[in-house]
Amino acid sequence: MNHMEQSVWMDESGSQGNASPDARAAAQGGGGNMQPPGGNYPMTPPPYTVVQGRLQFPDTEETKRLKENYGMIAPAAFAYAVFYAFCMYRNGSGITYPFFVGSSLLFFGFSFSKLGITLKKGSCFYMAAMLLLGVSTFCTDDGFIIFFNKLGVFLLLMSLLLKQFFDTSEWKLGKYLCSICLLIFASLAEWGRPVTDGAAYNKNREKKMDKRVWYFALGLLIGVPLLLAVLLLLASADAVFRQMAARFLRDISLVGIFNILFRITVLFFFSYGLTAYLCRRTIKEETPDRRKGEPVLAITVTGLLTVLYLLFSGIQIAGLFLGKLKLPEEYTYAMYAREGFFQLLAVSLLNLVIVLLCISLFRESGVLKLILTVMSFCTFVMIASSALRMIMYIRYYYLTYLRILVLWALALLAVLFAGVVISIFKDNFPLFRYQVAVAAVLYLALSFAHPDYIIAKVNLANTPANQGSFFLTEKPYQDYDYLRRLSADAAPALVPWLQEQGYHMEAFYEEDALEYASGMGFWDDGNESSHSRGSQWGFGYYWMRKMQQRTENFGIRTYNVSRHLALKSFEAK
Repeated sequence: MNHMEQSVWMDESGSQGNASPDARAAAQGGGGNMQPPGGNYPMTPPPYTVVQGRLQFPDTEETKRLKENYGMIAPAAFAYAVFYAFCMYRNGSGITYPFFVGSSLLFFGFSFSKLGITLKKGSCFYMAAMLLLGVSTFCTDDGFIIFFNKLGVFLLLMSLLLKQFFDTSEWKLGKYLCSICLLIFASLAEWGRPVTDGAAYNKNREKKMDKRVWYFALGLLIGVPLLLAVLLLLASADAVFRQMAARFLRDISLVGIFNILFRITVLFFFSYGLTAYLCRRTIKEETPDRRKGEPVLAITVTGLLTVLYLLFSGIQIAGLFLGKLKLPEEYTYAMYAREGFFQLLAVSLLNLVIVLLCISLFRESGVLKLILTVMSFCTFVMIASSALRMIMYIRYYYLTYLRILVLWALALLAVLFAGVVISIFKDNFPLFRYQVAVAAVLYLALSFAHPDYIIAKVNLANTPANQGSFFLTEKPYQDYDYLRRLSADAAPALVPWLQEQGYHMEAFYEEDALEYASGMGFWDDGNESSHSRGSQWGFGYYWMRKMQQRTENFGIRTYNVSRHLALKSFEAK
């Protein structure tokens, strides 16, 4: 063995010595009786080797299998990266997105099988949630929903990988988040693994692999010119195919080629590096019991807060819920509702954090459990108060996206707190898995609900054009400037309303709906304010222009259900 590959240990003075087998055993067994050099005591080196000045840890069984199956996993990673570029290039919310999510599960599932890892119980939930988020993405045109769908898919994938490689049954939210961050950044150090593992894999297969490389290069040399020649022949044979080919070639640019190559390179190295880091199993599975804090401290802090919360909850029950509250002078219920829901939402979130910290950091105490239960009850009252205030506010000022999100967040918080209350009295309650399941189910409900459609449907039913049939309030809805910013999700409700108001829908089929409408004089009704993008007779053309931009590259690869329904709405006259 080369002296650079020998296991070493280093004492406080920096001297080195060879490690004996007993020393290695002592190091792995705890090393509590480690003695300094000079006696007949076993030496305790760290569990790594030094090769050319670099630390190297011994390969795990999964790492060995990864190297042995490089010839199958690396090509699968490359195919996965190519498919990603095909699905996602200039196409963030098309029908290809759920196929990309499926290919992610397929690649990592294939890797699991080659690494000897079987699918664990509960993993199917993560996979199903990811696929549903993928379907939701191409069913909506809402940018907010699309962004959080993709974030959810990524977090669920990271959680799935951690679950497959580690025992996460006792992990809490903080442990999961820290492990996900570590998994992402530590994988960057493994990006050279496709090269090093490939070199080692080809070492004993040089002749065989050289032939394959030469055959591949020869195939490209013959195939690319032949492909171009056949493309030209087929383009000259059919007008429809010629138009498609011309559009495809027109979209190809040097910047686009570099974009595609960059996407393929990054995902190939990241997916293989991510797998390589997981195989090392360096993330600690243990979750030490940190409930060592003195409960008197928690009782004092939470007790003071709970007394205040009980007083506040009494006012909410008497005032908002029973209607016995006398409002301050010059206050209306709309004004009273408007100034409270965000503050109550913030306090409710703070209470959730406080209760979770008390459960995780302090020793068990019956008094503390009672106080946390009362605090949780008061939090439910605050959540209900905030929701009622928001409903009152919507009754006077109608729906917006933020107001729907607040109601959804309050519902989520209430269900999460129900799990927290259970965990106060039941130590083995799987709180994190409960929280993940609740958040996934409620978010899926939000993403498939299409908030923009709900906003348009409710608000347009209360416009002056509906002859005073205002079922929310006596004040008609007139914030047309807000409606022009809605996504294509609102089209099934918005387009029929525009047609009823006399909008010229032909403007949508012109090059620029705004210029067409202005040039044809559709806004000239004797009222100069009608030219405003926030007026009843002007906002629709601004919205049409937005829909033109959202559907200009509409095709098979970029197909989106919401944008398809918008196009159908314009056709239904």
